Formats: sequence, C-alpha cells, structure tokens
Amino acid sequence: MELYSLTISEARSLLDRREITAKELVNSITARIDTVEDRIKSFVTVTKEHAFHASEEAQKKIGKETKMLLGIPFAIKDNICTKDILTTCSSKILFNLMPLYESTVTSRLKEEGYILIGKANMDEFAMGSSTENSGFHITRNPWDIERSPGGSSGGPAAAVSADECIAALGSDTGGSIRQPSAFCGVVGLKPTYGRISRYGLIAFASSLDQIGPITKDVRDSAILMNIISGHDPLDSTSAPIQVPDFTSILGKDIKGLKIGVPKEYFIKGIDSEVEILVKDAIRQLELIGAIPIEVSLPHTDYAISAYYIIATSEASSNLARYDGMKYGLRTEGKDLIDTYMKTRAYGFGAEVKRRIMLGTYALSAGYYEAYYKKAQQVRTLIKEDFDRVFKKVDIIVTPTTPTPPFKLGEKIEDPLQMYLSDIFTISVNLAGVPAISIPCGFTKNDLPVGLQIIGKHFDEETILKVAYAYEQSTEWHKRKPNL
Repeated sequence: MELYSLTISEARSLLDRREITAKELVNSITARIDTVEDRIKSFVTVTKEHAFHASEEAQKKIGKETKMLLGIPFAIKDNICTKDILTTCSSKILFNLMPLYESTVTSRLKEEGYILIGKANMDEFAMGSSTENSGFHITRNPWDIERSPGGSSGGPAAAVSADECIAALGSDTGGSIRQPSAFCGVVGLKPTYGRISRYGLIAFASSLDQIGPITKDVRDSAILMNIISGHDPLDSTSAPIQVPDFTSILGKDIKGLKIGVPKEYFIKGIDSEVEILVKDAIRQLELIGAIPIEVSLPHTDYAISAYYIIATSEASSNLARYDGMKYGLRTEGKDLIDTYMKTRAYGFGAEVKRRIMLGTYALSAGYYEAYYKKAQQVRTLIKEDFDRVFKKVDIIVTPTTPTPPFKLGEKIEDPLQMYLSDIFTISVNLAGVPAISIPCGFTKNDLPVGLQIIGKHFDEETILKVAYAYEQSTEWHKRKPNL
C-alpha cells in the first residue's frame, strides 16, 4: 500500500508503531501531488516547505505525545483562515490575504498535531456547485478529468479522492461538502449548525455556513468530529452543547432503526442510475436491520427559491467589506467611489457579482417583505417538516445529488441548472440539521454516486452509526480513481 492512500486511523497506527515516519508520510503525499496535481488542480497553495518542517517536528513528538493527528497531512479549504498562510477564497480580490489569526477549527487541528499540506481550491467565496467559479483555475474530478468535482468544496474533495492529502476540511452552505464528496466518491459531513465554530471561516451566508470534514471513510469523519466540535466563545452562533465521542458509536447495531425515505426526493428528472443505486443502498440498509418508511417533506419544492434569496441576501451584506480599502486587491480610480467600483469590478467574478446583485435587490426597500421575509417564513416551514418527520423516524435517507458528476462547461452558462445541482442538499442547511454523504455505488461509466443520511439536530452520532454500518457492509469506499 502506498502511504498516500492511508486513512487517518491507518496512518496513526503505523506512525505510533514506528513502521513509518511523519517525514515519509509527507514525502509520499508531496510526491503524489507532484504526480497528479497538474491534471487535478486541487490546490490554490501547496505548503511543501511548511509541511516538511512540521513533519520533522512531529516525528520528535511521536511516542512521547498521544495526539490523534500528529504527523498527518491535511488540505484546508481556502476560505478557512490559517495564520500567515495565503487564504484567498479563490478570489482575485483576496489574492494576497495573509490572515493574522488562526481559525478555531485549524487551531484545534494544530493542537492535535496536524500538518497543513495546502489550501484547496473552491468556487469563489463558496458560490458555486462545480469549482468552475474559482478566480484562479478549474479543479477536475479524479474519476474523470473532463468532469466537475462538484463545489464549492471541489478542491478539498478532489484532493482527498486523488490521495493528495489524508483528509480535509471544507465548508457547506447549501451542500458544498456533501455534493463534491458524492461527485468524488468520498465521505463528507455537514454538522448541525452551531456544532462547530465558524470563527475564521470567511463568510458567505452566515446563517447557513458550516465547516465539516471530508475523509476517505466514515471512521475518519468521526475522528475529526471529536476534534473540531464544541462550543467556542469566539463564535456567537456556537452551541454550548457537550460533544460525545463520535467514534464510540461506530460498529453498533442498527437493527430496528427507522429510516425515512421522502417521496419528494425521488422526482421526475433524477438520473435513472442514481435512483437505482440509492434504492439499492436503502435495500442494503434494510438487509442489515433498518426499517424503511416512506415519509413526506412537502415544502421541499420551495427550498431552492428560499435558499437563493436568503443566501444571496446574506452574501450581499457579508461581501460589502471588500472595497479595496482594508486588505486585498485595490484598483485605483479617480476618486473613492471609482476606486470601490473598479476594485470590485475586477476583483469579483461573474457568479459573485450575480449573487450580490440578487441579494441587494431582495433586501432593497419595497422588496424586503416580498422576498427576504417570505423566504425566511418558508425556511421555518421546511424546518417544521423535518421536525415532524423526525417524530416518526430516526434518520432520513436520500440521494445526495440528482445526477452523477456532470461535464465541465455543461452547466456554467445556465446558472439555474447549476443551482439545481444542490436540490437535495439545500433543505438540510435551511433546517440546520446534520447530514453525511457516503459512496453508494458507481454508474456504468465508473462515476461515483452518493447516499445522503440526514439526522436530527445535534444527532451526528446516529448518522455516523448508520453510515458506518452501510460502509462496512459494502466495498464502495475502497475503490480508487485510476490516475
């Protein structure tokens, strides 16, 4: 086995037994990056020198300190602040931003000894579903480089899939961890809103954004949840709720557990291969003891509309700070207003401008009541749908995406079609509940398909238990792209 293909738990075991060194692991990863990065383009910044130095320091501590991530290389999405390391949000407007502070999640990873291997590419300011909206370059899917890796966390998902890191962190506003994880055949978890601190996450839509792990298997996801979860006084939306040991639930029996199958998620237009593979996965869950029950989430049809009003409105507010005055790009104009306009015209890409304009319109006088307020009311109805269904079932199971990975360029000229890529993931963010995407099969063209498992608020334990039970009863997570 090549060292770059290890999971966190496998690498930890080998490091602790002194069968490999941290430097050997980092060398394997950097060699892998040298081999495949020209084709995949997962990273905005590769921190080789930093990683080599960190691996030498880590090796001195192995055997003396019991830290879960000591010596293990990670990719971090480029909208999560890393002190003194370039953090651009894949946007020209932040092309030179070196944060003066560390995000809470990366601080917690550092406490456990992780090694940063690079900052991963993304759709600019996390706005997109294909990573074609990056201000720097397009990331490609390791299973087929002519296809999208998904977005906005396409860079981290592709890096994990292509073995350019052992694990990664991404962010999820409307499916941006789960959708690329499904497209790249890896595991992606969007936690309950408030479970993980957003301090140091550069905001897109503050009431929807959530950081989460992207990993090679479910156990690694549980390991990272143990480390990055928990209350943070630096984040006012962080929930003061005790963090369980998420790994302790893995391997527990799921016999008798009720799984809701919402009829609204098996709609006209869903790819036939996706539908077949997801229904096969539900049957597999039934074989290992779960009880499928058809349920209804009647306001699902309104989720896309509500989401794109709320998300763009919050983006309009959050991105107002990028004016060329404090940090990042400045394009000088003839006066202050002209400088603002030229900076933003050049610094922001087309999709970011589109969403700022939509959000500004929705919040403008005379339209706030008709659009933003109405969208928030629909959001409440969607949350109430989940609350009602969770009185009958323990989890909800759906496809992660309506299609397999689509070709690059296929939807970029049609924003509405691109937005529909997130149709099965958006409701989860509106309701604030946790969800995980795991591989559940491959199409005849050898493209991965994801199964989404949705849980109750702060019940990541159950979705991890079910995901692990399914994973261990199948072989899908063991397949690797041929690079």
